[in-house]
Formats: sequence, C-alpha cells, structure tokens
Amino acid sequence: MSGKTALITGGSKGLGYAMAAGLASAGCNVCLLSRNLEEGREAAARLSADFGVGTAAYAADVTNLGQVEGVVASILKAFGQLDVLINSAGINIRGAIDELSPDDFSQVMAVNVDGTWNACRAVTPHMKSRRRGSIINMASTLGLVGLANRTPYASSKGAVVQMTRALGLELAPFNINVNAICPGPFLTEMNVPIAGTDEAKKFIVGATALARWGELHEIQGAALFLASEAGSYMVGSMLTVDGGWTAK
Repeated sequence: MSGKTALITGGSKGLGYAMAAGLASAGCNVCLLSRNLEEGREAAARLSADFGVGTAAYAADVTNLGQVEGVVASILKAFGQLDVLINSAGINIRGAIDELSPDDFSQVMAVNVDGTWNACRAVTPHMKSRRRGSIINMASTLGLVGLANRTPYASSKGAVVQMTRALGLELAPFNINVNAICPGPFLTEMNVPIAGTDEAKKFIVGATALARWGELHEIQGAALFLASEAGSYMVGSMLTVDGGWTAK
C-alpha cells in the first residue's frame, strides 16, 4: 500500500490505532482523527517512528459534518489524495433500557451512526472524482446478533451494517469499495470496565470458540485485506472477526 493515504477516525487508540499500525506496516500514510489532538499527535509520532510513513493527526467531532469535511480538506492539501477511510470512532453506553436515558441512546447513535455517515459523506466527492477508494466501517457482531443491556450500541451497529450495504451499492459504479468489519470481543479500553464481570466471562469470553478476548493486533489482517487490492471484489460485505462468537 506504499504511496496510499488513509484516514482513520478514532485512530489514536484501541482498534483504530491497531488498524492504523497495520496499514502503516504496509507502507500506507496514515492520518488519525480523534477528539484529543495531543493524543493523536503522540500516536502519529509512534507510527512514523515505527514504520517510516507519513503521518498526521487531526482533532474533530465526528458528529459535526463541517469539522470532518475540514479534516478531509487538510489531508488532501497535505497528501494530495485519500485512498482509504476507516470509521473506527465509536462509543458504548450499557444498561437496561429502563435505566438508560434518551440522551444516552442519542449519544451513542450520534457518534456511531451520524459520525460514520459524516465521514463517508466527507470523502465521497474526492473518491468519486478519482473513481477509486476503500471505505471500511466498523460495525460489530452486535450489529448482527443481540445481547441484553446493549440497546443503544446494538441499534447503532445494526444501522452501520445497513448503511454499509446501501452505500456499497451506491458507490460501486465509481470503483469505491464499501465494506464493514464486525469485531467480536476485543479487549479495548471500551471493554476494560466489564472484562472481569461474570457477564463477560459467560456471555462474551465463554461464548467464543477460542474462549478468550481478541488481541488488538488480530484486527489488522481484516483491515489490510479490505483496504488493499486484495479486497477489490468485496462490496457491502460484513467481515466478522470474533473468535467464533457468532458461529456458536
């Protein structure tokens, strides 16, 4: 992927950073978007030092289309092109429906759904003009199956699944591949608070064929596949990386 440039939202940590590192290891320039600019700059510096690729960090709220469009414009000015978008920015608010507030639900939908749509919207004109590109949305196994006390998150990821399918059909005539990765139980910062609970042991780790949490580097292969020419015949697909969770 030498010479290509990718934008990874939520790219300063967790799965976003892991995928950025995977692309950088293949020679791709990587641009990280996060809410915290200093955190993004530190992550970008690590990637530059480790892999010798071009990097940049930007701060923006993905729920604000204007801010995301501004980041894309800055990337195009700095790098001249944008080949890959990975929508990894996301949040999760857990709880029973009668214990959650409407604001809890709205927050999750805004970041996970609106944020994904905004980033897709921001890169589409450039990718259309070049008649090439790869968009990778981070859905979830919870966009495919259900789990109690996850109505905001499962609803948002179900929406991302359908957004991916619809946009895949829309942009395929422009040679733009739109697909999604559906991660299972990876031990990200988002999941650390529940890692040791009985629920996690029974319904998450205990439900996987591999009987463990995923390690962050194990998401890299899927991202590289979909971002590169190796995935050129993939459109509107959900690539499940879940240790066999949905197979059981």
